[in-house]
Amino acid sequence: MRVVFVIAKSRFRDEELFHSKEELEKKGIETVIASTERGPCLGSLGEPTEAELSLEEINSDEFNAIVFVGGAGAAVFFDNQTALSLAREFFEQKKVVGAICIAPSILANAGLLKGKNATAYPSEEENLKEKGANYSGKPVESDGKIVTANGPGAAREFGSKIVELLKE
Repeated sequence: MRVVFVIAKSRFRDEELFHSKEELEKKGIETVIASTERGPCLGSLGEPTEAELSLEEINSDEFNAIVFVGGAGAAVFFDNQTALSLAREFFEQKKVVGAICIAPSILANAGLLKGKNATAYPSEEENLKEKGANYSGKPVESDGKIVTANGPGAAREFGSKIVELLKE
């Protein structure tokens, strides 16, 4: 099992990446980090990490899930055609698609949340509803193979839910 985490080069939310990733790795799931380009990335709270892949290098055949990490920097993906296409591709292949904090707007903008139960950081509620989502406001929400979470405090539960969906 392999999961790719998509983060912004800067201002991704540290806990949303690291806590979610830990939950997967504890269960033996391999994780890979991707961003707009390979190289160093810096979280909002100052935690550095390395993007091993650029978005263009993500091959959905090599992964069981894609997870979009939030934080203010994630807004760079709202209209990023490569990110939107990847979300749709994983969804169409019946793979797990996750997004936390403001990142569920990426899934909404990709057209994946129409008629789906979803949650997100409160700032994204209107966008999700406009795109047809049933916004719950819960810490973690899943509908089919889509899992969304509302922010840093839900990161571990979000990670556990991804594991659960991968094991189905």
